[in-house]
Amino acid sequence: MSRIGKNPINIPDKVEITITDTLGGQIVRVKGPKGELESKFRKEIKITKEDKKIIFNRENDEKLVRSLHGLIRSLVQNMILGVTEGFKKELDIVGVGYKAQLQGTKLVLQMGYSHPVEVTPPNKETKIEVDKTQTHLTITGISKQTVGDLAAYIRSVRFPEPYKGKGIKYSDEKIRRKVGKSAAKK
Repeated sequence: MSRIGKNPINIPDKVEITITDTLGGQIVRVKGPKGELESKFRKEIKITKEDKKIIFNRENDEKLVRSLHGLIRSLVQNMILGVTEGFKKELDIVGVGYKAQLQGTKLVLQMGYSHPVEVTPPNKETKIEVDKTQTHLTITGISKQTVGDLAAYIRSVRFPEPYKGKGIKYSDEKIRRKVGKSAAKK
């Protein structure tokens, strides 16, 4: 039995969950104070709602089904966390002349290229905030996947380089620094 999949999820008071059976699987809709999320899951894992708990049962012990058991439970747990608390990623911009600014909801990055790079949030629930120093970004939203994907895309505009650490990095990320040529000769 999956250690994660066998644990039921307690439903918070402010959250409404509806589970709909379809031919291909089940559709789970989670509605909470911050918004609404919907996701479709495979039919091998049976999702049931009893009292104030959600229970996940698998139909057999095949390797694929066992691997899906804990995954689907984690995805539903993240949906519930998203509509109640939300998710947040923070990024730092390091480098002289590198900066970010908002134009409406669109993020404009000046990263040393010949042109500014524009990033638009994928939906209205995902928001980008820039502090007054224009070097710290905060991405918030209700979908963990959307927030993580957007943060990874923004970071990919200019990855941090190992010599001076210039680029876009996560706030809690440690950059492994390399020694330059002149220091290596001595």
